[in-house]
Amino acid sequence: MTELAVPLHDANRRLDAIDRKILTVLQEDASLSVAEIGDRVGLSSTPCWKRIQRLEADGVILRRVALVDQNKIGLGISVFVSVESADHSEAWLRKFADAVSAMPEVMEFYRMAGDVDYMLRVVVADMSAYDVFYKKLISAVPLKNVTSRFAMEKIKSVTALPVPAA
Repeated sequence: MTELAVPLHDANRRLDAIDRKILTVLQEDASLSVAEIGDRVGLSSTPCWKRIQRLEADGVILRRVALVDQNKIGLGISVFVSVESADHSEAWLRKFADAVSAMPEVMEFYRMAGDVDYMLRVVVADMSAYDVFYKKLISAVPLKNVTSRFAMEKIKSVTALPVPAA
């Protein structure tokens, strides 16, 4: 495949060193002005803005958000929930995925390989709130097994992806 024939969805091959620097800067602080980002990556404002717009249009930058301290808003418990299912049909998965995706307590939701079928990261205020969540989860669809692991201490948590070199 020639360089011109690279599919649009293969954005990783189209990112140059400046794009990668922009992504690193934005992951550190998306509130910076375009001029500040440009200064940090060696571009003037207009070319920097055009690159950011292209990265957004290409779906490399999904959105820009504020990160909130879960403890300071009363969500002091993090739970990792592993789910095993006896049913692996597409209809069951669609129903389960829709139900779980609609639960605001679920921060992350993965289909897994290995001994667990699905893994959820859940945040709640307290054990009572988790019990309400748990009952909602197990009533959504038939499940074989649900195991909850409660985090005692957050040792590392980052949002910035390690942008690979070209």
